[in-house]
Amino acid sequence: MGVGMITFLLVLANFIVSYNGFNNRRFYNRLVFQVEKILVYKDYKRLITSGFLHVGWVHLLFNMFTLYAFGGSLENTLGSLPYLLLYFASLLGGNLLSLFIHRNHAGYRSVGASGAIAGVIFGAIALYPNLAISFFLIPLPIPSWVFGLLYMLVSIYGIKSKKDNVGHDAHLGGALIGMAIAILFNPSVLVTNYIPILIISVPALIFLYIIITKPHFLLVDNYFFRNQEDFYNIDHKYNQERANRQKEIDRILEKIHKKGMKSLTREEKELLKQQSKSLK
Repeated sequence: MGVGMITFLLVLANFIVSYNGFNNRRFYNRLVFQVEKILVYKDYKRLITSGFLHVGWVHLLFNMFTLYAFGGSLENTLGSLPYLLLYFASLLGGNLLSLFIHRNHAGYRSVGASGAIAGVIFGAIALYPNLAISFFLIPLPIPSWVFGLLYMLVSIYGIKSKKDNVGHDAHLGGALIGMAIAILFNPSVLVTNYIPILIISVPALIFLYIIITKPHFLLVDNYFFRNQEDFYNIDHKYNQERANRQKEIDRILEKIHKKGMKSLTREEKELLKQQSKSLK
């Protein structure tokens, strides 16, 4: 089956937004997934917009090739609207799981359509568990359900170990949501494909239960994690900014005491004005 119109439009949108992000850093920073911007500043659009950004051409091309390879057949099977729902729900679900896992890492940032694409892949696996999948370095194709199981185990290990900079949490969340929505629109597969579906989903669901009920399970101590400057507690970040702001206000008040109001710069007057508003 050929590529569907929705898949084509999604690929096009990813290329347009990512290209703008490559060339405009301010545009990129307004759309990127960042825990602090979402939880503290309530900029919830980033849960979706970050899924149309990529870190570079290789990242973008790999994701779009995968979407093209799996999206066409899934779109034709589900129909345009269910397929679109699956794509965006998987994107949102993947980012929400990432937000939950990194909720205390204020500076954590990520981009990419991988959560949505994981949903597309696993939606297709739920419907066609025996579909043959082959890779460049593996000469023999493997059933899609075997690929799905390996993918889940790699994602679980990646979340737990935090040894790389890959968004395994978004992959896992997106994959589970995509599989669930595909089953919702085709419930008959629970009868015909229940064994591969259980083999794939049970380890992931057990892992999610553990990290929700026992958050300390995700505590790690490795070189990569310790050397990530962006991993800092949101409360610590807020208190630090508040302390720095108060020091600046004290400095300005001391300046007024010594030199008068006219000695203040425009920036200092604006900061003082903002401080007076916050106290009302």
